[in-house]
Amino acid sequence: MRFIKNFHIPLIALAVLISLISSFGSILSITEPLLFIKIAVVEQSTYISTFRQTYFVENEWWRLITPILLHFSFPHLAFNCLWIYILGDKIERKDGTLKFIFLVFVSGILSNFFQYYWTGSGLFGGLSGVIYGLIGYCMVIEMETKYQRYDIPPALYLFMIIWLVLGFLGILDLFGFGKVANFAHLGGLLSGVIFAMIYKNIITKES
Repeated sequence: MRFIKNFHIPLIALAVLISLISSFGSILSITEPLLFIKIAVVEQSTYISTFRQTYFVENEWWRLITPILLHFSFPHLAFNCLWIYILGDKIERKDGTLKFIFLVFVSGILSNFFQYYWTGSGLFGGLSGVIYGLIGYCMVIEMETKYQRYDIPPALYLFMIIWLVLGFLGILDLFGFGKVANFAHLGGLLSGVIFAMIYKNIITKES
């Protein structure tokens, strides 16, 4: 896939475009098809579907990944796009675009599923689960290079872990950061760590 380069740029552009045309999630006709669970509005009543109905009856499998494109405020969008730009560029330069795309899809799907499974709500979105997936991947890979491969300061990894813990403790809500998709962050982090461990211990040894 050498013809595809800098995939993080169109990913950012798509997230920005959807945020703007959906007025940061407030236009339901645009937002609903991208939510993890199907929602129907009939005569001013809202009906929330089930996981089985959404995927195994309606076959709307794209919803597994599309919530990563939804953002509900400008700070939410700007913060996430900044990290995708920084981490995406580093990973694509060092490891190639194909691996970055795979990481985005794996961490995006697993982080979305974690958030839905543990909260029961499909009303969430954002690239932060993917960001934690990229963080987890880089952290594990860099342990063997003394944190020089991606040139990410170890303090940054510590900050992101602390941010995750603060979210679960509810402290971020107290400081006005709004509702945080904590389980999406956790799912993304675990998916990135697991992917890095599989890549290091299985794929690279067999190649």
